[in-house]
Amino acid sequence: MIDLILLGCGGNLPTPNRYLSSLFINYNGSKILIDCGEGTQISMKMKNCGFKNLDLILITHLHGDHFNGLPGLLSTIGNSGRTDDLTIVGPVGIKEYINAVMVLIEYIPYKLNIIENPKNTFSLDHDILKDIEISTMELDHSRECLGYSLYFKRRPKFNKEKAISNNVPIILWQKLQSGKNIVYNEVEYTPSMVLGDNRKGIKVSFITDTRPLLSIPEFIKDSNLFVCEGMYGDDMDISKAVKNHHMTFREAANLARLGNVDKLILTHFSPSLEDPYIYLNNATSIFKNTIIGEDRLSFNLNFKD
Repeated sequence: MIDLILLGCGGNLPTPNRYLSSLFINYNGSKILIDCGEGTQISMKMKNCGFKNLDLILITHLHGDHFNGLPGLLSTIGNSGRTDDLTIVGPVGIKEYINAVMVLIEYIPYKLNIIENPKNTFSLDHDILKDIEISTMELDHSRECLGYSLYFKRRPKFNKEKAISNNVPIILWQKLQSGKNIVYNEVEYTPSMVLGDNRKGIKVSFITDTRPLLSIPEFIKDSNLFVCEGMYGDDMDISKAVKNHHMTFREAANLARLGNVDKLILTHFSPSLEDPYIYLNNATSIFKNTIIGEDRLSFNLNFKD
């Protein structure tokens, strides 16, 4: 199961009832953060997310409403006693930004691994994160911006009959399920000798601060969850959306429809959009399974048999 919390769903600037862009993901105890706008730490504290065990931070772009919460968060993580490395992924310029931030922080007791502008799909060398395939795509905003798609792979079931037929010693069954080859009594055993067929995983896609692109539906295709910006709810605001490189509810919903996703959550609302629910029909008329995001909205995704 994957637990997710929309920590902040505002765009541009925080309001009394809405913090800025951030999504928290907890997968088998490994914690991932996408964006870190102002208010992120407050929502994390309110939802008991914990700071010490954050393993990965994905930054979409270097506009303040998506990363101004990062310096304080890095300090808090340091104060929590963390010593393990922390990986931060971001667009062109993320290394320069982190270097500037470290001038303010001065010292943290852990190492930052910075991955700048990764291409295509990659995984990290980590006990749990290695099972997540991370894909990126370049979006259409006023500066370099990345969309993210995370595919949580599901390991095959243990197949007892297969293990027996392959003469695999019982003592090795559990170890082989972890995915590593084992040499025992001068014989090499592989996970494929005890595991069944591959099973479908879970896909989560996150797109914000962009105009609709023809390449987005393919990028988000078959996502179990699609978190997408809905800067403007009113169709009459289309000129603002074009000018500022953002989207309307209707445009986001159309991407969800074309991408054949299971569920759409709208986020990154304009400060002037006080009540997004007024315009919900603009999205649901295109894509029925649309939800209006709210700060600290919690939900989970389960693997399907």
